[in-house]
Amino acid sequence: MWAYQRVASTPYHRRMPSHPPVAETGSPPATRLERLRAARTPRFLLVLVALGFLVRGVAGNWSETSAALSRLSWWTPALSFAAVMAGLGFMLLAWREILSGLGSPLPPGVAARVMFVGQLGKYVPGGVWAFAAMIELARDHGAPPRRTFSATALGLVTSLGCALALAAATLSGQILEDGWYLVALIPIIVVGLHPRVMTWGLNLALRIARKEPLDQTLGGAHMARAAGWTVIGWLVYGVHLWVLVAGMRPGGASLYAVAAGAYALAWATGILTVVVPAGIGVREGAMVIALAPVLDAPRALVVAVVSRVAFTLADVAWAALGMILHRLARTSSDVTAGQAPVR
Repeated sequence: MWAYQRVASTPYHRRMPSHPPVAETGSPPATRLERLRAARTPRFLLVLVALGFLVRGVAGNWSETSAALSRLSWWTPALSFAAVMAGLGFMLLAWREILSGLGSPLPPGVAARVMFVGQLGKYVPGGVWAFAAMIELARDHGAPPRRTFSATALGLVTSLGCALALAAATLSGQILEDGWYLVALIPIIVVGLHPRVMTWGLNLALRIARKEPLDQTLGGAHMARAAGWTVIGWLVYGVHLWVLVAGMRPGGASLYAVAAGAYALAWATGILTVVVPAGIGVREGAMVIALAPVLDAPRALVVAVVSRVAFTLADVAWAALGMILHRLARTSSDVTAGQAPVR
């Protein structure tokens, strides 16, 4: 329906294609579709392989795994899920702050719909669907693609930097030695977030993508606020894993640092493994290794799986909440417009 409205409101001469018909360009639609499928098939197979290893790890140690699962009270996953929901909310505030600083402020409900409905694309093999979905959803609300792309890229890099810094500050030396290449990214990210370097890098990426450059530079105040929201979000993410780890063994608050660092390192490992959608399997494996100082493999695997389920459910819940908030905002604006006096 939206597509029809856009076409109907566009002058006829602008609807005409500016390029030759497909038959004259040499690559028919069927061939392009086959190429798209061929590109997505290997990634889909990687997901199946990752899930296979995950299931094998659970089934191969089923007696220990079931015993570990039975240690969790019903409220433990519920509290972990609540922490994930809160953490995602802080990440929304960070992304919205960056987009606002680039010149496209969005109302909270609209921002939630754009970010979380679009983010569901990360579960689709291909790696670019979340970006593409967010760009199209934001375009419907007046945000140019270059700003949405830049805000999403900056939000991702900022989150990666905060995650790696948290892991470096909390995990043991041996784990950090094994993941030295991840820790080495921290100074690179810090330099990359300098306003001049950041603007140059974004405009270079936009130029490569044949898009217009940014028409507004992100100010330091906006970047500082976004970084602050991101740090808070990561600390709350740490709570979600700490609750699960504390449900497996005694230790209380002393386990928080290890849990927060373990999730941060696992997420960073998964996000950098771009060939696997949402880091499925990779994140869980890294989490088991990072939790080794406090949990054995079966219990750590249960924690990793419950964490994944909590994040997946939270992604869906935030997407639904974003759609509801957006619909309520539209209804409220329609009612206000209907009550406005006619002059």
